Amino acid sequence: MVFPMFLFGQGREEGFIQTDTIGKQKKIKLVALPIMFYTPETKFGIGGGGQLFLLNNTNQYNQRLSNILFSGIYTTAGQIMFNVTPQVYLGKGDYFIDADYLFEIYPNSFWGIGPETPEENLENYNQTTHKLKLSFLKRLPPDLNFGFTYNFANHQVTEVQEDGLLDSGTILGFDRTVISGLGAEFNLDTRNNTSSPTDGQLFEIGAHFSSEILGATHSFNKFTLDLRNYEPLGKRSTLATQVYIENNYGDVPFQGMAFFGGSSSARGYFYGRFLDKNMYVVQAEYRYSLKPRWNLAAFGLIGSVAGDASDLLKFNSVKPGFGAGVRFKVLKDQNTWLRLDIGSGKDGQNGIYFGVNEAF
Repeated sequence: MVFPMFLFGQGREEGFIQTDTIGKQKKIKLVALPIMFYTPETKFGIGGGGQLFLLNNTNQYNQRLSNILFSGIYTTAGQIMFNVTPQVYLGKGDYFIDADYLFEIYPNSFWGIGPETPEENLENYNQTTHKLKLSFLKRLPPDLNFGFTYNFANHQVTEVQEDGLLDSGTILGFDRTVISGLGAEFNLDTRNNTSSPTDGQLFEIGAHFSSEILGATHSFNKFTLDLRNYEPLGKRSTLATQVYIENNYGDVPFQGMAFFGGSSSARGYFYGRFLDKNMYVVQAEYRYSLKPRWNLAAFGLIGSVAGDASDLLKFNSVKPGFGAGVRFKVLKDQNTWLRLDIGSGKDGQNGIYFGVNEAF
């Protein structure tokens, strides 16, 4: 059994380092995963987990193995997180089951809703969450995937700051939010790999609906668009670009809104520093292969949130960010990278991010 290290960056986006110690003639393989990380939201964290590979369930079109990830984490900010993520291919890979269950006790920060919330609005709150996403996708040759999802989340706010915005009772979700509904997803994926792409595209569209008929406390609709392109610039360089748009309509609790910031979509900003019904992020990253196992990167971005989609491009609400980082390939024969980024944003926002694989 191998014991690699697992790190992840700001915003609770997760990734495991997968080892190549699959034994011959076995149907399953379990890899233990000690966990250690730092993010602005969690401070230092430590825990453990594992990755169970199902060796007889392989997507023969891209050689990705079915697997189940699980982890338990405690942070110095007092947060507890337990996560299980099965990803199972059926048949030759023509069908795909993708699930994600999360339980967390999570002290967090809140500044209000909108693109211009002042820093002095900062207040702390505690929340306990059970969250499940279950997707069933069908492969449409050669690179298209389409399917349906079920989303459930129970957010119980257990403590708020006295006389704060959440304590006023005017914010939807101030005490409890249940999200429950169906959705649909469509994607075109021609990337040469998912951990650190150097060529190809990912175009992904999602529509998700939360309905009181299915037990939700609020009814609203969420639409997402994720467009990524990876363009080789010679033998050692890649230009990666992404456009991400999220729109929510209806009675949207703050837990279901678009969160701006984090280690993948808007480095340089605290995850959730700004949130609202609508959001866009446009980012570009130049990646240079310094040595076979060392890469350098520089990135820039703009984005914003707004209550009305037509207000997203107002000049005074645009939030720029920029930064740079270094990547290290963990194993010579496996495309898994450790990532360290430093990002800066508007009005003194900044962050240091440790993670696994590229931000996008």
